[in-house]
Amino acid sequence: MLTRPFSYLIGIQYLGLRYHGWQVQKGVKTIQGTLERVFRYVLGHEDFTILGSSRTDSGVSCLQGAFVIYLREAADWDELLKYSNEHLPADIRLLYVKAVDRSFNVIQHVAKKRYGYYFSLGEKPHPFQSGALAYAGRGLDIALMREAAALFVGRHDFRRFCTHGKQLDDFVREIYVSELLPLDGKVAFWPREDAYVFRVDGNGFLMHQVRRMVAALFMVGRGELSVQSLAAAFVDPTPSPVSPKAAPQGLVLEEVFFNGI
Repeated sequence: MLTRPFSYLIGIQYLGLRYHGWQVQKGVKTIQGTLERVFRYVLGHEDFTILGSSRTDSGVSCLQGAFVIYLREAADWDELLKYSNEHLPADIRLLYVKAVDRSFNVIQHVAKKRYGYYFSLGEKPHPFQSGALAYAGRGLDIALMREAAALFVGRHDFRRFCTHGKQLDDFVREIYVSELLPLDGKVAFWPREDAYVFRVDGNGFLMHQVRRMVAALFMVGRGELSVQSLAAAFVDPTPSPVSPKAAPQGLVLEEVFFNGI
């Protein structure tokens, strides 16, 4: 990025329902691709580079994420932020812009990430709510799921709770918080009874890790997987996942925390 010495950290939130994830992909709509199209228009050129702090999957939403845009010349973001939001689709919003030093790395300087997986139980919810809420069915044992969720805390080998990518040999990640909470009506975008959030903080996550952790909790809640079997999966070298992937629509990247920002 040496040819583009001006760096700006930009906060972002979006509903992921209509997008094939963050990263640009040929022939499909993505968050990064949409941002690049709008920035080409509002900046009047395409001499910039965007780098995101997280690559969310298709259908996954974001409440407070971030990316960096690298420019050859300084820009007045007081007006550009408003102008960009006016031209972005309604399901993408930029939150703030902060100039950062060239030494700042939007990936390496991440201290931790927080994800929330939102789901409901009991009666199937209205279809209009399906863009940001997963449906987990009836009769799940929430108390048992909470007991299982607590096992994720700590430094573990998550090879059985992820999708194995190419040339991946380090499956150890540290989880700081792992809890299952009822939504209390204070969540601005989702006030509802019989709804829960599985919230997890970690220093980094493997491909589909949170979605497979959630699916494992659902299996525990339905009696398909014991708490003891879930705990044993941390020391099992079997490469196959212990659980499927939970639906992407319930997953929200809630916040990215940076060192020194």
